[in-house]
Amino acid sequence: MKTTNIILDRLVGNWESINLNPTVIIYRNGNSYLLSVIHMNETSKQASPATHEIQEDEEGFFINHNLKRTAISHETKLDILTISALGDYVRN
Repeated sequence: MKTTNIILDRLVGNWESINLNPTVIIYRNGNSYLLSVIHMNETSKQASPATHEIQEDEEGFFINHNLKRTAISHETKLDILTISALGDYVRN
């Protein structure tokens, strides 16, 4: 399910985890694209985002999440975003 030619503009928006992981938001900030992982505190009901710049190298798109390179891929036909450390996401 890996795509090699991701167009980041098409990924902008809210993504909901299939595996009950935190919600992800992708948005543009100037010339860069950012991915925020939104963690919800069950006690206080407050959201705390962890924001990462989406980067690209010869292997594809990735973020540095929890001090690790985390690959990002997108299945265009099914519109499924895969973040290697978090699993699959569908557009919300």
